[in-house]
Amino acid sequence: MRREIQKIFQQNLRLTEECATRFGPRIQEVVRETVERLRRGGHIFLMGNGGSAADAIHWAGELVGRFALERRGIPAVALGTDPAILTAVANDYDFATVFARQLECLAGEQDIIFALSTSGRSPNIIRALSLAEVQPCFRVGFSGDGGGDMACLVNVLFDVPSRSTPRIQEIHGLLGHIICGLIEQELFGKKTETAP
Repeated sequence: MRREIQKIFQQNLRLTEECATRFGPRIQEVVRETVERLRRGGHIFLMGNGGSAADAIHWAGELVGRFALERRGIPAVALGTDPAILTAVANDYDFATVFARQLECLAGEQDIIFALSTSGRSPNIIRALSLAEVQPCFRVGFSGDGGGDMACLVNVLFDVPSRSTPRIQEIHGLLGHIICGLIEQELFGKKTETAP
């Protein structure tokens, strides 16, 4: 067991180092474009399934609540968190429509969409990103190696170079924290005190 624990940490460290080099410029682009759109009245919509849904909810909480600064909330909505909407759309149409239906009536041209799918092939993510209403939005994808079908539907792709779902999700979590923290800093200034 000790060897297995060490192996997992080493895999994570190697992947983290590779992604730090690969994703630095992309992170800057996402933060700059997101902040610019937020200043023009845009909102961030986040979506994912399973563990990726949990990440979407987590990041929305960091933005609406706070990450490290005392400040006003940043407009962010995790899609799929309302069980009445989720079950009505899945029942009346199909589960592949649950995010598309929400974005169809909510997304505006200044908005930002964070789409999480470790495979890059989740049908409900692909359908949402394919909507005409979503095309003017700034679309950011978080996936595993290669990006799958998502790759051609986003403006910026964070395709973690791994096929291991746990390792991909670990890097997505780190990316989420980095991006949320930098958005907060760009909008409200540097951290001046430690948040509780």
